[in-house]
Amino acid sequence: MRKYENDKLIKIICNKCGRKMSVDMDIVKEGVCTVEKDWGYFSGKDGEHHQFDLCEECYDAWIKSFVIPAEIRENTELI
Repeated sequence: MRKYENDKLIKIICNKCGRKMSVDMDIVKEGVCTVEKDWGYFSGKDGEHHQFDLCEECYDAWIKSFVIPAEIRENTELI
């Protein structure tokens, strides 16, 4: 969950555990997984937009529950 003030990001809260993540001067200072999904035809959520944020710990727990593991590659160049 993201909170903005005067179009500046002031707070990110993990939607799963509720932990407040570190944000300083509109810059996120730790790992956050942001998921955005526009649901379309043939779903039970047709026309809905979903967005949530997970802290790194909740993300790790989530992907460990997958039957087929997430594909993980190492990036050699970071922006």
